[in-house]
Amino acid sequence: MGFEFNGTTIETNAGGFLENREDWSEDLAKAMAAAEDIELTDRHWDVIKFLREEFFENRENQPNTRTIVKAMSSEWGEKIKQGDLYELFPLDPSKQGGRIAGLPESRRKGGY
Repeated sequence: MGFEFNGTTIETNAGGFLENREDWSEDLAKAMAAAEDIELTDRHWDVIKFLREEFFENRENQPNTRTIVKAMSSEWGEKIKQGDLYELFPLDPSKQGGRIAGLPESRRKGGY
């Protein structure tokens, strides 16, 4: 499978996750999000940055939605709910957010 971007095919698995994490860029993330009818805002980027930092700086950790809720509540200085993240990434903040963040597909079960 693949994702067409800037005249080239970026290889993905059947779920749309990048095969080669080095292919990721902010511009690719914008294109992937647009293909899913998501326009990335500062809050989207905060979640993407958190997911990437957790993966690359914390032994490839892929946080679940509950962990993202806690982290973004701290980041944004307000108590948020799971639904607030689902407004950003309707298909699942940890999985859809991770896909757009260029991370591999999570093998854990459940999102909360």
